[in-house]
Amino acid sequence: MLKKNVGGTDRIARIGLGALMLLIWAFLSDPSPWWLLGIVPLATGLMSSCPLYNLIGLNTAEKEG
Repeated sequence: MLKKNVGGTDRIARIGLGALMLLIWAFLSDPSPWWLLGIVPLATGLMSSCPLYNLIGLNTAEKEG
């Protein structure tokens, strides 16, 4: 299971940005793979986990305790 390392404002921003990018892509009807730029932030926001954050040791999630 993926470790949660995305929290709060970061998570909301990722979900909003990802959804916005997918909507823009849908209206442009561009057949290019640019939709992936919307999927990545949306997925990492919904899962509350970012593989890149794990690589660089960043964690914006609240500490449990």
